[in-house]
Amino acid sequence: MKKIAFLGPKGTVSEEAVRHFLRGSEQEYSFIPYKNVADCFQATESGDVDWMVAPIENAIEGSVNLHMDLLIHENKLPIQAEWVYPSIQNLIGHSKEVTMKGSMIEGISKIISIPVATAQCRKFLTTALPDVEQESASSTAEGVRIVSKSKGQGIAAIGTRLAAEIYGLDILAADITDYHNNFTRFVLVGSERPKLPPSNVIKTTIVVNLAEDHPGALHQLLSAFAWRRINLTKLESRPTKRKLGSYFFYIDIELSLDSVLLQASFSEIEALGCRVRVIGSYPTYTYQAIEN
Repeated sequence: MKKIAFLGPKGTVSEEAVRHFLRGSEQEYSFIPYKNVADCFQATESGDVDWMVAPIENAIEGSVNLHMDLLIHENKLPIQAEWVYPSIQNLIGHSKEVTMKGSMIEGISKIISIPVATAQCRKFLTTALPDVEQESASSTAEGVRIVSKSKGQGIAAIGTRLAAEIYGLDILAADITDYHNNFTRFVLVGSERPKLPPSNVIKTTIVVNLAEDHPGALHQLLSAFAWRRINLTKLESRPTKRKLGSYFFYIDIELSLDSVLLQASFSEIEALGCRVRVIGSYPTYTYQAIEN
């Protein structure tokens, strides 16, 4: 049985997302929780698991910089697939401990979750739980697990429906995110590609180091793609971690790596003295495509 690492404990958005992505063939995989995403990468590189899953971008909060940096600096394995999944957050706790008073919820003194999740639910928290203390956890599921062990203390968590089911808690308020277009991009990383349905879109991710910092350097880089009408779906600068003011460019390209046009653009970029590193060339799936 193939193993997939995800940020634990059981019931995180990452687990919910990868189970949904691979639904119908879940029995072929074993889903292994790890304490943090860095451990997931390490377990995959060492061969303890076959793949790992990580969220890298959210429609509301933007890029998950820590995971992007781990993907680039700490990881030597390619991206094998990408998919989009809705980050549906819920208020989770012990229903017998709370009462409703209009739009406000009484009986809760503390919310435990990750900062990204609480930020995504800011409007709900301001209205329903305006004076409640917020405490950070290592993952949404860890917050739910803590609440499951804290009966009678007036503590609730923000997390997935899967986590509520796993830890035997109640959904106190469902779908509490501020925006209904709250989707997250996930990537599957490993040495081989799992069995996946065909995709209409193939994406290639690269990292480019400019030859030197001079006027027009970024323009020259982008021109190699622009005149060939190659579509870039993401362009983001990230620090090289070598010195202050030194950056590389993380680029998502809507084209397969074996495309003649893409290979020609790489040759042009490298002729300018830039270094190109391919992070992966892989199928990508929208949420609608997964559902169908």
